[in-house]
Amino acid sequence: MNSKTHWEKIYNTKQLSEVSWYQPRPEVSLAFVNELKIAKDAAIIDVGGGDSYFVDQLLQMGYTDITVLDISKSAISRAKERLGDAAKRVNWIVSDIKDLSVDKKFDFWHDRAAFHFLTTEEEVQQYLSVAEKHLSPSGKMVIGTFSTSGPEKCSGLPVKQYNEESLSGLLSRWFQKIKCISVDHTTPFNTIQNFLFCSFKKLSF
Repeated sequence: MNSKTHWEKIYNTKQLSEVSWYQPRPEVSLAFVNELKIAKDAAIIDVGGGDSYFVDQLLQMGYTDITVLDISKSAISRAKERLGDAAKRVNWIVSDIKDLSVDKKFDFWHDRAAFHFLTTEEEVQQYLSVAEKHLSPSGKMVIGTFSTSGPEKCSGLPVKQYNEESLSGLLSRWFQKIKCISVDHTTPFNTIQNFLFCSFKKLSF
């Protein structure tokens, strides 16, 4: 089963509140948006956004240039249905992030819980190359990934765990670390998953 088939099956068989990453309000991501002073007209991309509520919050906060990308068409469809007419104010992309190629530069790159599913060096480098290509010269990035104290698997798939040094070192070719924090996420099943959230700014050459 390839990645797309796997995630389509997940989103076709489980409700949002039945998946481990469910958050009724993505407090940590929103705190980073505020701390980084992301402008209301900034071009934002939510990588692996699925049908999470991050886009809902951004719309309510007055952001006007939002792109949500997910490998699952079902996830995107569910988010659009939930948002109703407001979905027309969002650019939706069904794609593997490693294959992204659009004629657009983003000012803010947000990824909560997609990056850790890239378990080979080739996949990671493809991702980072795409991010570097699509981020504006002054662009900022937030990546939320499983920490070394977090799960070793998620949704039946192996994941790669990170600490502050390994994640910032991996991105150091193109991105400079701003801040990292450790966060415990409580799943709908009352289990705890430890996440590492790090913010970065794109290096200028």
